[in-house]
Amino acid sequence: MPQKICIISFDHWDYDHHIVTALQKKGIDSFHIKIGQFKHKNLWARIHNSLSKIFLNKNPKLIKRQEYILETLQLHGIQDQILVLNPELIDLAYHKQIKGYTKKYMAYLYDSMARCSISHLLDGIFDEIYSFDKEDIQNYGFKPTTNYNYIEKIQKSAPSDIKNDVLYIASFDKRISNLFALQTYFDQLKKSYKFIVIGKKTTLYKWKHFFSSQLKKIDLRRNRVNQKEMHTYYKQTQVVIDLVRTNQTGLSFRIFEAMAFEKKVITTNRNVVTYDFYNPNNIRVIDEHNLTIEALFFETSYQSLPDEIYLYYTLSAWVDRIFNLK
Repeated sequence: MPQKICIISFDHWDYDHHIVTALQKKGIDSFHIKIGQFKHKNLWARIHNSLSKIFLNKNPKLIKRQEYILETLQLHGIQDQILVLNPELIDLAYHKQIKGYTKKYMAYLYDSMARCSISHLLDGIFDEIYSFDKEDIQNYGFKPTTNYNYIEKIQKSAPSDIKNDVLYIASFDKRISNLFALQTYFDQLKKSYKFIVIGKKTTLYKWKHFFSSQLKKIDLRRNRVNQKEMHTYYKQTQVVIDLVRTNQTGLSFRIFEAMAFEKKVITTNRNVVTYDFYNPNNIRVIDEHNLTIEALFFETSYQSLPDEIYLYYTLSAWVDRIFNLK
């Protein structure tokens, strides 16, 4: 009888459903509870929620989302394993109830403790806690892992496919200030670039900097880039920019997406040099305050990884390790 495995997450960037797909390919009875899918039943429920936030400083939707998790688990029954991604989005009381639906309750932290703390969930709630952040692994004893390569290996782009030398896609935060220095630097190198920054605050930021000539070269969007569109951008670019967030040492999905498309990476994450796939021909570590990128980096071809290293970071191998399938 196949194992039953449940994945619980908000899935902001639509990565987590790939875990379920990978498990199902292995014959695992798996499903995804996507917290972000919960919607109000009707207009009155939405109005009631808004009034509660305004006048009572309470958000009933946060509670209903968690009740939605329990209702879904009631339909599916006891699971062999449940993995929660970024568990800080769920209250302790609900974690205790969710744990009653599984033989093994695990968490994976997409973010560092400094950014999204789960200190209130460290007292015996989870059987295992995985993290991609090396400092947190050392400080809290979490089990080490990385993000994963969820994309089937893509045939290397033909020279005629390349439209931009450099690509940057990320959510709106303080990193946007680094893009201005990068723009100036790439303009000096005569390198073309496409910068896409996504978030609800981009509209206000755009109006505040309406007369900025540099900002006009940045594609500010409120809505996320879907993965199909993002993969098109990858095919059309030579080098991917990865600017690490403050208080994060783990590797972002940018690193693994670039691996699948065989694209070079310019990153501010110094920890990348400690991984076995690091190749200075493919990955250039920079200091955003002292930019130096040799022209040769853009002129040499990507050097393909050995199969054993590439396969280790695939999602198929990742689920084998996390869920102890082999």
